[in-house]
Amino acid sequence: MTPATAVNTAIVVLYLVAMLGFGFWGRSRTTDQSDYLVAGRRLGPFVYTGTMAAVVLGGASTVGGVGLGYKMGLSGMWLVVAIGVGVLLLSLAFSGTISRLRIYTVSDMLSLRYGSGATRFSGVVMFLYTIALAVTSTGAYGTVLHVLLGWDRWLCVLAGGAVVLVYSVVGGMWSITLADQAQFFIKTIGIFFLMLPLVLARAGGFDGIRERLGDSYFQLIGTAEHGADGQTILTWFLVYTLGLLIGQDIWQRVFTARSSRVATFGGAAAGIYCILYGAAGAVIGMGAHAVLGDGIKARDDVYAEVANTILPVGVGGFVLAAGIAAMMSTASGALIAAATVGRNDVLPLLTGRRNLTESDDAGRSAAPRTAPDSPAGEAHDEISGNRAWVLAVGAVVLGISALMAADANGKDLVIACLTVAYDLLVGGLLVAIVGGFVWKRGTGAGAAAAMIGGMAATLAAMGVYSSTLGSLLDGILANEPIYWGLGVSAVLYVVVSLTSAPTPEAIRQEWRRRLTR
Repeated sequence: MTPATAVNTAIVVLYLVAMLGFGFWGRSRTTDQSDYLVAGRRLGPFVYTGTMAAVVLGGASTVGGVGLGYKMGLSGMWLVVAIGVGVLLLSLAFSGTISRLRIYTVSDMLSLRYGSGATRFSGVVMFLYTIALAVTSTGAYGTVLHVLLGWDRWLCVLAGGAVVLVYSVVGGMWSITLADQAQFFIKTIGIFFLMLPLVLARAGGFDGIRERLGDSYFQLIGTAEHGADGQTILTWFLVYTLGLLIGQDIWQRVFTARSSRVATFGGAAAGIYCILYGAAGAVIGMGAHAVLGDGIKARDDVYAEVANTILPVGVGGFVLAAGIAAMMSTASGALIAAATVGRNDVLPLLTGRRNLTESDDAGRSAAPRTAPDSPAGEAHDEISGNRAWVLAVGAVVLGISALMAADANGKDLVIACLTVAYDLLVGGLLVAIVGGFVWKRGTGAGAAAAMIGGMAATLAAMGVYSSTLGSLLDGILANEPIYWGLGVSAVLYVVVSLTSAPTPEAIRQEWRRRLTR
C-alpha cells in the first residue's frame, strides 16, 4: 500500500468509525416507536432537507452519476435530474398531505383511503422493492473499499454493510438521520467544493474538455451512438421520478417532518439540490474522461479512479468517504423501510393481526397498541421488536449482497432484480396511490385491479421483449414494459372505479379528518 493510499484509507476508516458513533448518539434520543421509525416526526427544515437529499442521492447518483458523465457526457446527468424532479414533485404536490396522515407505510395510506383489504398486498411489493434497493446499495460498497483495501469484494461489502447495520439497529431513524446529516455535509463538500473544481482545473476547464472530447459530450440529449437518447431519458423520468413518488424509503423520510410546511418546502429545497448534484456529477465525469482517457471500462470505477489519481492525497480520501456516505444513506434508508413494511404490512397480512395504524370497520383510527397505563414497558417492547426486524432484514440483505459480490454474474442479477422491483412498483402501485390523492371517485376495487393488472402487464411485456431481443436480461432492462404497465393500470383504475360501488362514507370521512387536522 502506497503512502497516498494509506492516508486515504485512514480517512475512510475514521469516517466509518464516526458513523458508528452517530448510531449510539441516536439511541440516546430514541424513547418510543415513533422515535425509532420516524424520528419522532419532529425534524425541522434544515435537518429534513439534508436527510431527504441524502437518502435519494445514493451510490447510483454519486458514483454512478460520475460514471455516466464519463461515458455519456452532459446527457448522463438526466438520471440524477430525474430523481431531483421526483423529489420536487413529491414535495410540492403530495408531501404536505402525506405528513398530515400520521402513518408509517404506503400501504397504510391505501387502507385509509380505500378501506379495502384488497390493497394490503401492496406491502409485499413494497417489501421486495426495498429489499432489492438495500441489496443494490449495500453491494456498492465493494467498489470503493475494494480499490482502497484490496480485499475481495464480498468482504468489502460485509465490512461496509456491517457499519450501516449496527447504527441502524441501535438507534433506528434517529441514528440514520444524524448519520445522514454528516453524510449530506461530506457529499456536498466532496462533490461541489473538491471534485468539481479540481477535476475541471486538471482538464483545462470546459474549453479543455471540448478540445479533447468534442462537442458531442456537451449535448443535453444524446444519440443512440453516444450519450443518453430521448427514449432513455424518458424512461429514466418514468422509472425514477414516478418511483420516488411512492417509494417507502422516501415516504418514511416525509413522515419525519414536524409539519406539512417543512415537508413541502424542505423537500423542494432537497429536490433543487439533487438537480444541481446531477449536473455536477456529469461534469466531473466529463473532466475525468478528458484527463484519464478511454482506459476505464467499468463506469462505476471512474469515481474511485478520480479520487486516487487526479485528486491530492487526503482530498481523495475525503472524496472516497463522500462516495461511501452516498451509498450508506440510501442503504440505511432502504433497510429501515424494508423492516417497517415487513413488520407493519407483511406480517399482519400473513398472520391476520392488526397493524400499527390500520382503520377499523367504522373508518375510525384503530386504538394505539401501547397501553396508557404502562407506556414505558410497552414502548421498550415496541423498540425491541423493531430492532429485531431491522437486524433480521439487515442480515438477509448482507448475505445476499455478499453472495452477489462473490459471483461474477452477480452484478447483472442485482441490476435485473432492482429493475423488476422498480418497474413493478411504478407499473403496479403508482396509479392507485396517486389516484387516491387526486380522484375522489377512485375505489378499493379499482385500486386493486390497477395494481394486479399493472404488475401483470409489466411482467408480460418483459417476457415478450425477452423473447424478441433474445435475452432475459435485455427484456427486463427494456424501456417498454413500464409503459405497458402504467397504461393498463390507469385504464383498469378508471373503468373499475366507475363501475364499482363508491368508497363508504365512513372511510371517506376518516380520510378527510386526517387531512384537515
